[in-house]
Amino acid sequence: MTPAQHAQSQPSSGREDQPSDPMTGQVSVQVVELLVEVIQRLSLAQDIQAVQAIVGVAARQLTGADGASFILREGDQCFYADEESISPLWKGQRFSLNTCISGWVMLNAVPVGIPDIYEDPRIPAEAYRPTYVRSLAMVPIRTQAPIGAIGIYWAAPHSPTSDELRILQALADSTAVTVENIRIRAEMEERVRERTEELEAANQQLRDEAALRKQMEAKILHLSLTDDLTGLSNRRGFLLRAEQMLKLVNRVPTNGWLAYIDIDGLKNVNDAHGHDAGDQLIRSAAKVLRESFRDADILARIGGDEFVVFATGAATPAVEVELRLRNNIIHHNQFFSDQPPLSMSIGVIRCDPHALNSLEDIIHQADAAMYIEKRRKRANQQDKPSD
Repeated sequence: MTPAQHAQSQPSSGREDQPSDPMTGQVSVQVVELLVEVIQRLSLAQDIQAVQAIVGVAARQLTGADGASFILREGDQCFYADEESISPLWKGQRFSLNTCISGWVMLNAVPVGIPDIYEDPRIPAEAYRPTYVRSLAMVPIRTQAPIGAIGIYWAAPHSPTSDELRILQALADSTAVTVENIRIRAEMEERVRERTEELEAANQQLRDEAALRKQMEAKILHLSLTDDLTGLSNRRGFLLRAEQMLKLVNRVPTNGWLAYIDIDGLKNVNDAHGHDAGDQLIRSAAKVLRESFRDADILARIGGDEFVVFATGAATPAVEVELRLRNNIIHHNQFFSDQPPLSMSIGVIRCDPHALNSLEDIIHQADAAMYIEKRRKRANQQDKPSD
């Protein structure tokens, strides 16, 4: 089958929209209207794939050709990105700029019309023999540094007219504007994405720094309220927490009591065994206190050998508090018999919600009660007969 017979056997390709009026030789109104419509559609295209689809169909409709190709320049190659044709051509293939007519058009930045591809030395004829193509026209997409080309093809011999080339070039020029707009928009979106990522990274860094600062502040606050040796609250931490608990006692009201505790004989241990042994005795006292009172109770070391405990919600008599503590001390000394024995004196004061005493007053009262206990112990030791 000859190319002309092949073309006659194909369905209508829209040639009723000829680029020029056969009577006047002028571009028809229908073609102008179609070109305007295509340009409007191109202006709305969001990506290169949409542009390719629009251009391929439009190129055939505007010129009445049997096929159209959308070619992009990729370095030193021509990439046949898309096509609209009565029969497959080269969609998806790549050729050297120096071996195809689209490359010649891009390198020279001028349109070309070829009535007979087998008579033009710029055409690699053998590549076209398997196809229906007999005539073609090719225009560059952008005349300054072309980024691609648009080609149209005829199965029957056809001499591309100047009007057809002008219309095709107008389509290519509009395509160039759209492609450039898409490129600019893509660059802007990429910049926005990169900037957004940078801002998000900066914000995350700020959040991390704020979280770290908050952790450090909490750690510093905890350290400022905590006794290094025992891990219990220090005097400042005790006063801060106990003041809140005392307000609760006065407001509800509820039961409450404060115990003032002193380690017996710490100086003797320091003198006889050294300060490391004394520190160990203080840590042992803190451990026994933790075991003797509830987690909700406020325990603190407020001096070298002095501890306080403030508790609410229990009407435990002082004698029971002292008994529980003494039993735990006995158990500790039995278990750690190789260490200096632990002994503590305790004074317990009930917090009367109607008395409205200050925390310092309650501490002084408990301290006084503790010293009474300590003096009683000393008196008992002095009264013991010697062996």
